Amino acid sequence: MTVTLEQIVALPKVLLHDHLDGGLRPRTVVELAERAGHELPTTDPEALGAWFRERAAAGSLEAYLDTFTHTLAVMQRPKALRRVAREAVEDLAADGVVHAELRFAPELHQQRDLTLQQAVDAVLEGLAEGVALAAEQGRAIRAGLLLCAMRQSDRADEVAELALANRDRGVVGFDVAGPEAGYPASAMSAAFARLRAARLPVTVHAGEAAGTDSLDDAVDVGALRIGHGIRLLDDLAPQHDPAGESSYRLGRLAHWVRDRRIALEVCPTSNVQTGGAVSVAKHPATTLLRLGFAVTVNTDNRLQSGTSLSRELHALVTEAGWTLDDVRTVTVTAARHAFCHEDERQDLIDRVILPGHAPTGTGRHRAS
Repeated sequence: MTVTLEQIVALPKVLLHDHLDGGLRPRTVVELAERAGHELPTTDPEALGAWFRERAAAGSLEAYLDTFTHTLAVMQRPKALRRVAREAVEDLAADGVVHAELRFAPELHQQRDLTLQQAVDAVLEGLAEGVALAAEQGRAIRAGLLLCAMRQSDRADEVAELALANRDRGVVGFDVAGPEAGYPASAMSAAFARLRAARLPVTVHAGEAAGTDSLDDAVDVGALRIGHGIRLLDDLAPQHDPAGESSYRLGRLAHWVRDRRIALEVCPTSNVQTGGAVSVAKHPATTLLRLGFAVTVNTDNRLQSGTSLSRELHALVTEAGWTLDDVRTVTVTAARHAFCHEDERQDLIDRVILPGHAPTGTGRHRAS
C-alpha cells in the first residue's frame, strides 16, 4: 500500500530530538539578522534556505555545524528567542506533532550578556506561546525543553543546576552536545551524578561522528536515550545465513542498549548530510528497527535539513521500504521514551496516537 506524505502529516507524531537553533524559518533568520546587524550569505529567504541545506550537506559534521554561526547570531536577545521557540512549536503542530521535546544550549546565547536563566526564561515563554497559538488553531501539542551542555566547554555543572532549577517550569531533561571526538561525556561526571541523584532524565549525543567508545561513555553516565546512536552498527557483526536473510551477532554494548531499551534518537536526513549514513535507503535505522532496538525518528535540525518529522518518516517509507506499521511502531516507541511521567505517556499512546485500540496500559491507579 502506498503511504503518502499527506497521510503521515495527518498522523499524530512524537518528536524527541529537535534543536531550537536548527529549526528557524528562513524568513525569520533574515528579519532577525537585519535587526541584529548580522550579515547573511543572502537576504532572500528561499535562497537562504537553500544555502543552509547545501552547506549542511557538505559531508562532514564540522561543515554542518558551521551553519549555526548564522542562526546563533540572531538568537541573542529574549525577544528573538521567544519568537524562534514560538514559531518552532507552531510549525511542529502544523506537521501533526503532538509531543515535542526541543533542545538548546543556553551558554551559546550569551553574546549580548543574557544570563543563562534569562535565555531559558525566553525560550520557555516562547514554547508556551506556541502551544497556546496552536490550540487556537485546533492543534493540541505538548512542548518540553531539554538543556544542552556543550562538550567543548566547562559549564556542564552550571547547566545541570539550571535544568534542575527549571524542572517544574517546563525543562524536562538534560543533554550533552557538540564534538564527540576528544570530549567524552564522562568528563562531566559530576554533573551526571548530580542529575542522577535528583532524578532528572538524561540524553546524550553519541555514536554520530564517533564510534562505540562514545556510545559506551554515554551508557556509563546513565543516558536513558542516545542522540543519533547510529554507530551502534559497529557493534553488530553480519552473519552468514543459508536462507539469504540478514542476520547479525550483537556485541555486548549492542545487547545492553537493546536489552535495557535505551532509545535511539535517529535523524536520517541529518545523518546523511554529515556523512554518518550513505543514504536514507541504507540508513542504520532500518537494521536497528528490525533487530528490535528502541528506534525513534527525529528531525535534528529542520532548517539545515529542509525537513519535518513527516518528511523524515515519508523518506523512510519511500526509500527504505518502511510500512505504516513501522511508522506507528517508532511513534509509540518515542511516546514510551518521552521525558514525562508514565501515566502521561500512556495517555498519549491510548488517547492520541492509537485511539480506538485496546488500551496498552495495565489498568493501574493513576499517580500524581
